Amino acid sequence: MKQDFRIASLYGMQILDSRGTPTLRACVTLEGGVEAWASVPSGASTGKFEACELRDGGEAYGGKGVLRAAGHIADPIAALLKGQDVRDQQEIDARMRAMDGTEQKSNLGANAMLAVSLACAHAAAAASGLALYRYLGGVHGVTLPVPMMNIFNGGEHAGNNVDIQEFMVMPVGAARFSEALRMGVEVYHALGRLLHARGLSTAVGDEGGYAPNVDNEEQALQLIVEAIEQAGLRPGQDVCIALDAATSDWLQQDRYVFPKKGSSMRAEELLQYFSYLADKYPIVSIEDPLAQDDFEGFAHATRQLGDAIQVVGDDLFVTNTDRLRCGIQAGSANAILIKPNQIGTLSETLEAVRVAVRHGYGTILSHRSGETEDTTIADIAVATNAGQIKTGAPARSERTCKYNRLLAIERMLGDAAIYPGRGILRGK
Repeated sequence: MKQDFRIASLYGMQILDSRGTPTLRACVTLEGGVEAWASVPSGASTGKFEACELRDGGEAYGGKGVLRAAGHIADPIAALLKGQDVRDQQEIDARMRAMDGTEQKSNLGANAMLAVSLACAHAAAAASGLALYRYLGGVHGVTLPVPMMNIFNGGEHAGNNVDIQEFMVMPVGAARFSEALRMGVEVYHALGRLLHARGLSTAVGDEGGYAPNVDNEEQALQLIVEAIEQAGLRPGQDVCIALDAATSDWLQQDRYVFPKKGSSMRAEELLQYFSYLADKYPIVSIEDPLAQDDFEGFAHATRQLGDAIQVVGDDLFVTNTDRLRCGIQAGSANAILIKPNQIGTLSETLEAVRVAVRHGYGTILSHRSGETEDTTIADIAVATNAGQIKTGAPARSERTCKYNRLLAIERMLGDAAIYPGRGILRGK
């Protein structure tokens, strides 16, 4: 029987993310009877240029409720899209953007728009009898991403004394994704044993990484290198390290003030500090080393570090092609973090990946600190051959569900699956 791809009904509901904060799920039913849903995450460390995450205000959930955004899905978005063919993703997203009418998607809410956008893609894939990665990427989507596994949390993701937000391991020496996942898990557990043996806390932060108090960032790096070795792996060969400095909130006038330590550096001193760390430890990627509106500073950082280090723009670009093109013109960064909820629709997310790839930028699909059991970013990473993914520690089900989805995709792809491994490195 011929499947009907037209939208019959659409509604939104308030659910909880991994921090116990409300977020949105959109549910769509097609005329042919197919049902699909998608949930959206929420970030704690957010850039000021991100699309608007609509919250209710008031007393319920401390003002963080999303019933107003859920109501926008029921009306007017459902009325706008009723009868629309879900295979026309561009049209669905364009119609929502036109109805919203704002640059930041502040009328309907980017959270409402993204939930609907992703749910429609899931429905189209299901009605087509295809896995989402295959529906979005066709026969070309075959690359399993190198995981950037956050095993040590700091910054706004943890209540410890560490200012750098994320310390991640990248198992670049693996031949397959499943082997890379095993390496990362073994390093994670080795780090837990090390911390326990030294009387340090093994409590975890928002993204599942350990979050003890340590003397300084270098001690965190030393512990990670030791954990790699204790797992029987070679630092810099089998497993490398990536950092997310998340410095946008550090900038005060002309100095970067470490929020927890209180010490400060000028931009040039901060870059020298990161360069020192990269020379001493097997660091291959640094995200947001400078503030979110400093295109010139990022260009300087890329000239200084970019031959050997992946310089990643997150708050700088916010998955926005206009800001990405400004960065490309200025020579700012050489990689972009892709977070669908920063921009608010699937079609704009995919366009950001296309523009980045076209200009030689690395692409990294990313979760947020407030996550759900939704695994869409895993499929997008494979569909776009992004090559890298950030989805937290190999702990907490809202993180591991993405890894488990990638394991399933690897199995579906069989011998066609590609794992880029060391191919994503720049000069180390």
